[in-house]
Amino acid sequence: MDIESIKGRLPNEIIESISGRGIKSFTPPQEEAIKKGLLDWENIVVASPTASGKTLIAEIACVNSVIAKRMKSVYIAPMRALVMEKFHEFREAYPYIRSTVSIGDLDSGDLSLQNYEVLFVSTEKFDSLLRHGINWLDRVGCVVFDEVHMIDDPSRGPTLEVLITKLATTCKAQIIALSATIGNADELAKWLNGKLVQSEYRPVKLKKGVEFGGKAYYPDEKYGIEPVEEELGGSSGIPEIRILEDTLERKKQALFFYATKRNAEAGATKLADHVERVLTQEERKKLDELGNGVLNALDRPTEQCMKLSRLVKKGVAFHHAGLVNAQRAKIEDAFKSNLLKTICSTTTLGLGVNLPAHTVLVRDTSRFEGGSNESIGVNVILQLFGRAGRPKYDNEGRALLTAPYRDRVADLYKSYIIADPEAIESKLGIIPVLRTHVLSFIAENFLNDKKSIHRFLMKSFYGFQYGNEKHVKNLVDEITDDLVEFEFIEEKEKDTFIATRIGKRVSELYIDPLSGRWILNTLERDNDKIANLYMICNTLEMRPYVRGTDEAEEMFAAYRFVFKDKKLYNEFDKMDYGYYDPVRAFSTALMLNDWIEEQKEQDIVKKYKTTPGELFSKLSNADWMIYSATELAKLVHRPLHDLIDLRVRLRYGIKEELLDLVRLEQIGRVRARILYLAGIKTVADIRKNRERVSALLGKEVGAKVLSQISE
Repeated sequence: MDIESIKGRLPNEIIESISGRGIKSFTPPQEEAIKKGLLDWENIVVASPTASGKTLIAEIACVNSVIAKRMKSVYIAPMRALVMEKFHEFREAYPYIRSTVSIGDLDSGDLSLQNYEVLFVSTEKFDSLLRHGINWLDRVGCVVFDEVHMIDDPSRGPTLEVLITKLATTCKAQIIALSATIGNADELAKWLNGKLVQSEYRPVKLKKGVEFGGKAYYPDEKYGIEPVEEELGGSSGIPEIRILEDTLERKKQALFFYATKRNAEAGATKLADHVERVLTQEERKKLDELGNGVLNALDRPTEQCMKLSRLVKKGVAFHHAGLVNAQRAKIEDAFKSNLLKTICSTTTLGLGVNLPAHTVLVRDTSRFEGGSNESIGVNVILQLFGRAGRPKYDNEGRALLTAPYRDRVADLYKSYIIADPEAIESKLGIIPVLRTHVLSFIAENFLNDKKSIHRFLMKSFYGFQYGNEKHVKNLVDEITDDLVEFEFIEEKEKDTFIATRIGKRVSELYIDPLSGRWILNTLERDNDKIANLYMICNTLEMRPYVRGTDEAEEMFAAYRFVFKDKKLYNEFDKMDYGYYDPVRAFSTALMLNDWIEEQKEQDIVKKYKTTPGELFSKLSNADWMIYSATELAKLVHRPLHDLIDLRVRLRYGIKEELLDLVRLEQIGRVRARILYLAGIKTVADIRKNRERVSALLGKEVGAKVLSQISE
């Protein structure tokens, strides 16, 4: 179907934007979506491979809503990086449409958002907006749910499912759900009362196979049953190196996926020398600059930073949650520009930003979870395979698994290469997951009685899939009983509830009710610094905790002995936390304490066997939890000063003596310490020592600092 053929059915602005990008005809999934009612406001579920054109379907629906209906559109995705990527793509295509992105503060209704026509948000952010009672929901004409198969994810799926159910039952907007290939796309479409667009179309052909002994085994194109073998270029007997050699001979790039961060780093180390051999002199020069950039992403480089820098200079990188955002961004940009030839990553890279390569190798098909090795699902492997083949660069992409021994070839071939995708399943129907959502229903005045909550849950994907009304009724009974006991809701009439002031605030703060109850129970006037850190660390939001250290075990035992009557060190025994080790939560608190005592990052990550990325992720979550504790302290009239100071110290990683200095922009933990050691200990001292400040901080930074305290 040509773009011109739908002139008159769509606003000219959309036609012009699409044509201006050199697109002359629609892909098969796009054409089918149009035929099934995309332009007529039908709900559409698209299940098709990566790069098949799903984003353009969503774009057409969003812009059509804005221009033809004069209504807002919302684009919702599970990962922040993906939200940012889609926002930038949209803004470039439609600079005249008022669009914005919102992925941050979960305790805000963001009143400014009502002024925008297209909003790009994370799942949690939009759920938070609903909890804060946005007044523009009735002006939304289109909602896009990207990566809707994430409903199957135990951690993120329930929030996504509740959000979809809320919007489907309260909002008249057109719903566009985008997914990779899944086994029960028809069931998802029926639940959403939508038309299914299901396709295997890919603009770049994908060859999927299994590598063993220097050969790749692919399905027979004609029959698709028995594998056909192909000799790989290169000579190495090590699978990753052989596949890399073959890829580099083709002058292509590769993505290698591993089950763990450690394996990804080891893989990059193994490949580095082989990549370095093919680099040009110009590439080496640019990679030296890039290596220095990732080395200095932190104030003081860690061992991981140094390792990453060395590898980057050889044209290869590892990529996982242990890196800080600045490092990940530099690596992704360098790979997109063909400067880095290979990235060794954990599976998270395959589920986030669009980073395609000619060759994808999934080295590990199992991972250690829950005390045992678990096979990685077919859908995850297919999602990773989807990164193979770059539109505009490749005629064909290649995705491989590697077999450790000959007999394993047939198993992998049957289990993944010719296997059907798995059905996705709701993860909503368990009490710890539902508790936070039921509180939000009541706090928002969205649903206030057991009967309406029950009806709502029966409309969810969980209710649609299982239809067990008795089980759902029992869940609602148990959860509302818990929330009454927590004093977060009150029963006004039989089976009808209102949120208490504290319950409403817990919901708005977007923390788990169990975490809110824990903080309220342990928020005591005589809490010292360690006590407050442990209070916020011993919450669900701070999981997974760092490993327990011997120091943490000894100190925790000592604190429990000294403070026998203090709830903080004993209350956890009574809490419904399930199995966990409080020493690990205490160890996490000690790690944060080392940070605010200005220990070096490299020493902290080594001591607690963590990574810079995970350290800063914990600091981000700690900021959220200490803010929540401060807000709850206001309601129960607890002192705020220590909590406020602790939040600033966590944000900057400073001792108490530097609190005054960091009030100024451009002054963080390093510059504040430089000034303090030079005898400049307060903002007043800066005012008195202008020339010396400029000498210590440099002329440019010094000028910015001094401009904030002008006479």
